[in-house]
Amino acid sequence: MRAPRRRSASALVLTALLAAGALAGCSSDEAAAPSTTTTEAGPSEAAQALAARLDEVPKADVEGPVTGGRYGIAYLAMPDGWEDRYGYTEDEYFLSGDASAYAAEGTLTTDGRWSVQATDSTAPYTTRVVVRRPADPDDFNGTLVVEWLNVSAGRDSDPDFGFLADVLLADGYAYASVSAQKMGVEPGGLGIEIPNVPPEALAPLKTWDPERYADLSHPGDDYAYDIFSQAARTVAETGEGTPLGDLDVERVIAVGESQSAFRLTSYVDGIQPTNDLFDGFLIHSRGVAAADIAEGQSPPEGTQIRTDTKVPVLQFETETDLDYLGFVDARQDDHEHLVTWESAGTAHADRSTLDYGVLAGRRWTDANVDLSTTCGEVNDGPQEAIVQQAFDSLHTWIVDGTKPATSPRIETDDAGEIVRDEAGIAVGGIRTPAVDAPTAVLTGTNPTDSVICSLFGSTTPLTAEQLADRYADHDAYVAAVTESADAAVADGFLRQASADELITEAEGADVP
Repeated sequence: MRAPRRRSASALVLTALLAAGALAGCSSDEAAAPSTTTTEAGPSEAAQALAARLDEVPKADVEGPVTGGRYGIAYLAMPDGWEDRYGYTEDEYFLSGDASAYAAEGTLTTDGRWSVQATDSTAPYTTRVVVRRPADPDDFNGTLVVEWLNVSAGRDSDPDFGFLADVLLADGYAYASVSAQKMGVEPGGLGIEIPNVPPEALAPLKTWDPERYADLSHPGDDYAYDIFSQAARTVAETGEGTPLGDLDVERVIAVGESQSAFRLTSYVDGIQPTNDLFDGFLIHSRGVAAADIAEGQSPPEGTQIRTDTKVPVLQFETETDLDYLGFVDARQDDHEHLVTWESAGTAHADRSTLDYGVLAGRRWTDANVDLSTTCGEVNDGPQEAIVQQAFDSLHTWIVDGTKPATSPRIETDDAGEIVRDEAGIAVGGIRTPAVDAPTAVLTGTNPTDSVICSLFGSTTPLTAEQLADRYADHDAYVAAVTESADAAVADGFLRQASADELITEAEGADVP
């Protein structure tokens, strides 16, 4: 048996804060399978089956599309030009209703087989969703993706949309982001400061735009699970006056990264068995913990995905999640409805996170948000490309039952530390050219003392001498990248489009 893992005090605090939603989850070809969403005879069988399930969850009242305010756009609006570029519309709606709190009966155990029920405690709420849909209904592939927005920095952020935008918008998905938690809506949260990030970039909705969001009201995170459920149920409904209008939704997938992944872990184990609402889950970068079911009801460290869950769940883990956030102690074998991917050379957040945040941030804040001057050379690794394939594989699993590829585990020692080769590259895990034909050492750790920066990993370029030792000439480098990229596609961990892009970049690189 492996010895109990010792994590630093800062890692323990960070894990607890992420699970509670109280710190820093900081913050893109191939066609999808043809949809059978709409026929002359009406909604498909899948759409009718979903509609029957939706009736089990209360529907919120809908107001919108919402307009006006200081900026004239929704917080977390897409970057300029994306509506036209991808042929999408984007609208914001306010949702209102009465949400229930949940409570667990008995002990919350690490196996996730909890008995959780809605209580008699209800509270009124008004929150918001940002909805993106294909402008042409014929382009819709039948799937609605609902993101639990991350509130760790004291404001809403949408890291999974940033990672998945190229897939979601190219392949005809509908998407909704939900302000499920109080910290993203109401003033009086953390009030944290991040070096080089202006305070207005970390403001909750009612502070960021008090005119546009004055009517929002969140009763607290005991009600967050039901608010998320009601939001997904409301957006998924077809009909006049609904956010998706004439689109017949056939399936609904929940996604969430970092702190939101902690929430979705508890949702899968505790809430999904009560409402059967979602068709699948992408739990992206969780750590050792799961989120509270209610105040005072905290799951134990090492909580796993229950083995009797009835819908597909894909967990995606980076080096940071395994090591610093302790997911190594929540590992479990894949089972009928669970697949876990562990990717070498990746960090909890990375350069692509920052790049999307800066690009989108130009629309919703006056601040140019960039942590690179604080955190140094953050991880510039392959996470985005692998996450896109992970989501694509999850969707295929839900649609036709084809299970995703089985991921090799990143090798860890008896203390739970990641085993590395002589260059410092992680051994095992999902392999890509970034780690098998490297030009830099990519890790999930950051050498600074900043808790924020600890999530962004690091990139250490190889020296000219190291490159010359690895590659006899440029053709040898391109051959190594091509071999690794092709293997990753064949193994089911990269989309062909991503592999082609990596090979093209290698052909144009000045290496060695």
